[in-house]
Amino acid sequence: MTQTALKEFLDAKVEQYNHPKFLEDDPLQIPHRFTLKEDIEISGFLTATIAWGNRKSIINNASRLMELLDQAPHDFVLNHSETDLDKLQPFVHRTFNGLDLCYFVKGLKHLYKNHGGLESIFNTYQQPDSLQPAISKFKGIFFELPHERRTTKHVSDPEKGSAAKRINMFLRWMVRDSKTGVDFGIWKQIQPRQLSCPLDVHSGNVARKLNLLKRKQNDAKALAELDANLRALDPHDPVKYDFALFGLGVFEKFK
Repeated sequence: MTQTALKEFLDAKVEQYNHPKFLEDDPLQIPHRFTLKEDIEISGFLTATIAWGNRKSIINNASRLMELLDQAPHDFVLNHSETDLDKLQPFVHRTFNGLDLCYFVKGLKHLYKNHGGLESIFNTYQQPDSLQPAISKFKGIFFELPHERRTTKHVSDPEKGSAAKRINMFLRWMVRDSKTGVDFGIWKQIQPRQLSCPLDVHSGNVARKLNLLKRKQNDAKALAELDANLRALDPHDPVKYDFALFGLGVFEKFK
């Protein structure tokens, strides 16, 4: 397939899947339940954090998580007491448990009280062509408070070789424009061209089938390779192709 034909094929798939119907079975529906910017950010970050495994389970557990935060995640994060955290202890999603959740709430409070919030950190440490170094810096700031070592595995670090799928997905949600009713576009100082594709088993397999990716592991090097090829197709909004790759892999079983 020529690059022109590939672009036409993928652009059509983007139009098909970058649509509000996409939200019916996707965890992104969780932050769409909120209107306050900070509620969208925090619910999106927490939902993305547990976004691995069965999508129905992710949605159910993210919904439960919002209930535990009184359907007001920003207010809960800023104003919780130690006793408020007790009700979070039973929460479990795969290896993310109540201990992790309690730290995440404390860590988010630290970010909003002392670092200007989630957006401020990524604005501060963004680079013109990448947000991957900013993700690594974010992880360091997020874990400035005393914490259990096990909890750190729930925020990936590109500098340690991770493709950081979940946090790249969160960044897509926050940065890409909202004109299709899917992503939010509430972070205005970062441009879509700086985003990286949320690389997972589905998007990786489809990308290899389409010769957009040769590396076999889904790691930071693979992400850099995929990003370069997607930016060749659309330098201004390369991560729109996440919809095409994911849709082809999950809904069409493209092989």
